[in-house]
Amino acid sequence: MMLNSHGSHILVDYTSFFASEKDIGHLLLSIMEQAIDNSEARRVHSHVEVFDGVISPPGFAAVVLLDESHLTAHCYSDKGWLAIDCFTCGGTDAEAIIDEIHQHLLKFSPNIKLENRTTTNRFLHGGE
Repeated sequence: MMLNSHGSHILVDYTSFFASEKDIGHLLLSIMEQAIDNSEARRVHSHVEVFDGVISPPGFAAVVLLDESHLTAHCYSDKGWLAIDCFTCGGTDAEAIIDEIHQHLLKFSPNIKLENRTTTNRFLHGGE
């Protein structure tokens, strides 16, 4: 039986993400919000939590909650690791959202390396 999907989930992993901006967590959240606002997705809530390395490793976690799911980023600043995922439903183009974020990342972290980009269909069903 052939399955249809009603959403897609994109996972991207980067290394060598060493940005000179002091407030990189807030900057990336702003870029994420802009990418969502330039798409068909509807932003419901946004938040970034910056970790100073005292309790958690240095870095940040950012989330943009969508009415059709989410966009998140998690960074280990000391290691240069950045993971982003975008999960959208319906006709929202998650690929375009990730592409826009990627272009911004190249501007302020030119040595960043994309290690993996995986797209998975979500909400698989037999038809409707």
